[in-house]
Amino acid sequence: MYKNIFKRLFDFILSLSGFIIILPVFLIVLIGLYFANQGKPFFIQPRPGKNTVIFKIIKFKTMNDKKDSDGNLLSDAERLTPIGKFVRKTSLDEIPQLINVIKGDMSLIGPRPLLTQYVSLYSDFQNRRHEVKPGITGWAQVNGRNAISWDKKFELDVWYVDNISFLLDVKILFKTIQKVVKSEGINAVDAATIEPFNGK
Repeated sequence: MYKNIFKRLFDFILSLSGFIIILPVFLIVLIGLYFANQGKPFFIQPRPGKNTVIFKIIKFKTMNDKKDSDGNLLSDAERLTPIGKFVRKTSLDEIPQLINVIKGDMSLIGPRPLLTQYVSLYSDFQNRRHEVKPGITGWAQVNGRNAISWDKKFELDVWYVDNISFLLDVKILFKTIQKVVKSEGINAVDAATIEPFNGK
């Protein structure tokens, strides 16, 4: 009942209320990133949603588009701007995804939507993460986020799919707040972002 009906209602009410409450913060970050990223405050990218249906995720853009002399983008660490680093550390880059939740593309709680090129690399077990809508935060995020291995991340995602409940979602929501306050698990060890998934 909760998974098929009330979870969507829970998502809509909380995401809409939350977006209205933090609108002033949204606008401040928007203005800061507009100037830091040459007029491009948003990062919009196709991601696989429930049943691998593609949607466009909206995040604040934390990295600039600087390239080397050959025209190739610099590394993530080199392109991460000072304000972008702060926005990512405080998880403010996730705020625009509330729009995705309101639209119904995502849920507040669920497996994080990964890159579209990873879909063909998933095993049947790993692909089960797409049996539910992706979330802004999830069981893997409150148990390590980018600091855990891909295998562990998928294991946690599928565990969530098999154990969805209202109480679990509330638990994840509160643990997410704790993680954000402590800035835990934002980056992989010695990296600005987690290493790409290679199908192993």
